[in-house]
Amino acid sequence: MSSLLSTIATNVVARLDGPMHFRFFMQPLVAIVLAIRDGSRDAREGRRPWAWKLVHVPEQRRYLLADGWKGIGRIFLIAIALDVIYQLTQWHTLKPLGALMTAIILALVPYVLLRGPINRLLRLTHDHDKPVQDRKV
Repeated sequence: MSSLLSTIATNVVARLDGPMHFRFFMQPLVAIVLAIRDGSRDAREGRRPWAWKLVHVPEQRRYLLADGWKGIGRIFLIAIALDVIYQLTQWHTLKPLGALMTAIILALVPYVLLRGPINRLLRLTHDHDKPVQDRKV
C-alpha cells in the first residue's frame, strides 16, 4: 500500500509542470468557490457543518452525500477527465487509480475541508449581527 501511495505521490508531483499544469491551480480554486457557495447556503439555512453531520448523523448520510455530490460532482468528473487526457497524451497509457486519486486531491479534499469551516465562520458572524434575544445558543 505504501508503494502505491509513493507512486501516486511521485506521479502527482511530476505533473506540476509541463502541459495542463494549470489544473492544479484551477480545480482546487473552483472546489474552494463551490465550498464557499455551499457552506454559505448551509449557514443561511441554519444547518450544522456538512462533514460533521455526515460523520455523526447516520440517518441523513444519503441526503448529505447526494447534496455534496450535487455541489462538487461536475468538478470531480472534470478533474478525472483532464487527468485521463493528460495520461493519454503524455504517458500514452491510462492509470485509472491515478486519475481517481488526482481528482480526489484536486477537487474533493479542498471542498470537504472548507465547506464546514465556511459555514461555522458565517454563522458566527451572522449570530453577532442579531440581537441577543434572537441568537441561537
